[in-house]
Amino acid sequence: MTTSAQTTPGLPLDMIIFGGMGDLAVRKLLPALYMAHLHGNLPAGTRIVSTGRQEFDRAAYLAFVEEKSRPFITDANFADEAWRGFLQLLEFVRVDVQQDDLTALAATSRAGAERVFYLATAPSLFTTICDKLAAAGLVDRHARVVLEKPLGRDLASAVEINEAVGRHFEESQIYRIDHYLGKETVQNLMVLRFGNSILEPLWRAPNISSVQITVAEEVGVGSRAGFYDSAGAMRDMVQNHLLQLLCIVAMEPPTSLAPDAVRDEKLKVLRSLRRFNLASIARDTVRGQYTRGVSGNQEVQGYLEEPNVPADSATETFVALRAFIDTWRWSKVPFYLRTGKRMARRSSKIVIEFANPPFSLFPEYQHGGAANRLVIELQPEEAIKLQLMAKEPGSGMHMQQVALNLDLQSAFSQRRAEAYERLLIDVVRGRLTHFMRRDELEAAWEWADPIIDGWSTLAEHPRPYAAGTWGPAESFALLARDGASWVA
Repeated sequence: MTTSAQTTPGLPLDMIIFGGMGDLAVRKLLPALYMAHLHGNLPAGTRIVSTGRQEFDRAAYLAFVEEKSRPFITDANFADEAWRGFLQLLEFVRVDVQQDDLTALAATSRAGAERVFYLATAPSLFTTICDKLAAAGLVDRHARVVLEKPLGRDLASAVEINEAVGRHFEESQIYRIDHYLGKETVQNLMVLRFGNSILEPLWRAPNISSVQITVAEEVGVGSRAGFYDSAGAMRDMVQNHLLQLLCIVAMEPPTSLAPDAVRDEKLKVLRSLRRFNLASIARDTVRGQYTRGVSGNQEVQGYLEEPNVPADSATETFVALRAFIDTWRWSKVPFYLRTGKRMARRSSKIVIEFANPPFSLFPEYQHGGAANRLVIELQPEEAIKLQLMAKEPGSGMHMQQVALNLDLQSAFSQRRAEAYERLLIDVVRGRLTHFMRRDELEAAWEWADPIIDGWSTLAEHPRPYAAGTWGPAESFALLARDGASWVA
């Protein structure tokens, strides 16, 4: 059994960020670490060491952080004294990981420090970085390494990365991060399911008729076009984010909240996902690619017009599919997954559709879907809503769907940390529960690879959809065949 590497009291912490000048570090990691510092969640003696190829001294680096990271901290969370204290934690070491050894980094890191290496770089550099960390004597039993997605582009490359990192780090020292697992509402889903006796008996077929998971983005590919065109929505979103959400919805109750107990149940879900063949790929999957349209009241260009995108690209910016989990709990229950760029609005949600009553006493009510629905909204706001049927005021027995809002924000006075902040604190404290285990990652690729390969074999171009819409018409037909529809 894998056990978490626990923070050792008394040891100083060196948080070392490879790719420390990159977009992820600037926009997410440094603001998250500032918030952790502000609220006293970093151990005393913490230092944050960023690496990059720039010829910066420390003063130039601090000026860079002031310019680039400060705007991503809201005024409500900004305190001059805390910010000045946070800047005192920062160091910069110039390293070109492809050309240099890590002698300069080893000289900067404190002897005996507990080290966390955050690899906010392209996955192609993970092997090189880990090899050089070991050669520089920076890896010991206290060290941890955080791996950003995408972890490979298929099963073979994922196995190669896992093997390379595993040569130097034990599985208990490896944190494969998926920021969706750090969202408060996602973590609250575990409590909602397993801490409330009212829901768990209903959480199965035939009480649930379908499950929808949507991660919709309003933005286009932007500056990520070079990477995105080689990946597409399936690799970028479905194989990791959406499958992790599916696992939490579908998993059996774990025996405890220990990391491996939770991850064992998620692994069972991934291994129970029905595999696709060419016939089911053609029938139950839809690929799309956005074209010119209107987003945010502005005309925006199509994917093929984006900078650094080949004019004949067949990369999908949208995926919708119907999946099944072959277990007793979920027999014949369709799981509809959907993700895309340049959609009508930014929205991530999980929708649990409960089955209609077996016999209707209210024939005047013409309802086109499940009467009861649990909606778990992840972004832009986090909320949980239970939609039930109620009688409309007045004479007669006319019904209308109303929502019981589980208002977590007003129920709790505690501040709600952002996903990266919460996960970084977990790394510091040695908590592995909300990070992917190696066999989880590889099981996800085993399911996704045949779909990607099947699309290549079918050689069909992605279906067009106008920017600012909810995707191609074929994605609506996918659900309409089952008498269902997407919940906007």
